Amino acid sequence: MENTDAIKRFVRVAELGSFTKAADALGLPKASVSLAVQQLENRLGTQLLHRTTRKVQLTPDGQIFYERGKDVLAEMDELDSLFQTEDASIRGLIRVDMSYPMAHNIVIPHLPEFLDRYPNLQVDLCSTDRQVDLIAEGFDCVIRTGKLQDSGLIVRHLGVLKQTNYASPAYLAQHGVPLRLEDLSKHWLIHYCVNAATKFDMFEYWDGEACQRIPMPSRLSVNNADGYQAACLAGLGIIQAPLIGGAKLIAEGKLVEILKDFGAPAMPLSLVYPHRRNLSKRVRIFMDWLSDLVRQHTQ
Repeated sequence: MENTDAIKRFVRVAELGSFTKAADALGLPKASVSLAVQQLENRLGTQLLHRTTRKVQLTPDGQIFYERGKDVLAEMDELDSLFQTEDASIRGLIRVDMSYPMAHNIVIPHLPEFLDRYPNLQVDLCSTDRQVDLIAEGFDCVIRTGKLQDSGLIVRHLGVLKQTNYASPAYLAQHGVPLRLEDLSKHWLIHYCVNAATKFDMFEYWDGEACQRIPMPSRLSVNNADGYQAACLAGLGIIQAPLIGGAKLIAEGKLVEILKDFGAPAMPLSLVYPHRRNLSKRVRIFMDWLSDLVRQHTQ
């Protein structure tokens, strides 16, 4: 068990490139993580990490040990749960990342029933608009929207999310309701920009054959989904977003759906996870539950 704990600490340092970040992720003092890795190196008789004041990098031997160490930990996880048949016996931590609207509107409201069934599981749910590094940041799985690049990860397609156009009643009262695409010349669009690769500063719509884009001015640019929706509610302009994030607000009269025939193209939705020979039972159970839940809200 002492060796297993040392391998776990080394793997987290290797993935995060920092003893401090690894200690924070593991909930341990930095000194204990550093000591465990040092003792591991002493037992193996080789240096696993290059340490500088700025960063920590794997040595060639460290890279080999890291790859094998991940396999060993995965197999230990699987061995621990091999004969577990009762839900209450499944235990451990699951780390997952997804967008704020997905977490807020779909997953979190249903988590109590999942955790009631598996009372010894813990879920670390992160909601970010940036694309996290699944391997380096230690996530078991992530939900991603849009077209995916070939990354060597395993992808489970979940469906597509319908997108629509929103504005607040106050904004429409001041600027009028656009009924045709030509009317957009008199309106503001809230720009959404996480980084240079994910910049949405045009009104997009599907014409039946291709995605068309109409440049529109903006008084505000935001970099996360929460701010995007909040800006729309405040009457700062029009947004284009998945229906899952706005359906409740439409029903409550806080947002109004406009130009319904000119929605942005539907967004592919995928569950992505590392290519591992043996996924732990708890991760498989969670991913199956998450996939079934999300598919109920996709097309």
